[in-house]
Amino acid sequence: MGSVSVDVETLNHILGLVEAFRAFDSDNDGCINVQELGGIMSSLGYNVTEQDVQAMMHKGDGQLLSLPDFIDINTENLQLSGLSALKTAIQALELHQHDVLTGEELRRAVGNLGVELSLDDCQQIVASMDGDGDGAISVDELNLILNCLV
Repeated sequence: MGSVSVDVETLNHILGLVEAFRAFDSDNDGCINVQELGGIMSSLGYNVTEQDVQAMMHKGDGQLLSLPDFIDINTENLQLSGLSALKTAIQALELHQHDVLTGEELRRAVGNLGVELSLDDCQQIVASMDGDGDGAISVDELNLILNCLV
């Protein structure tokens, strides 16, 4: 059970990064510019220089940084392989474009793979991923997060 709790902690860290990214992506195009990146890093408590921000931007196209690039930069020292079971479980659900995933469905999916997460953990994961606040994760929200995992 120890590794599962670390997975939830790591996932919550990633979801916090996604939330910060979304808050600073002012035009909601899925990319941030150098000013937005500087704001995110400051909001996360990092004291970065302009040179640090420019170096991070070059991991994207130099002008804009996508969410997956942002997640990669901020998780390169984390062990993300433990999240692969969660990703596999969610992908096994074979959700269609208009489907949504609730905490209960997530718990059932990970349970089918032998991963034990509490209903509370699953509901917290869903709430953290839920960009529109409807209590479920849309396929678009889910794919955005899954593409950032492992």
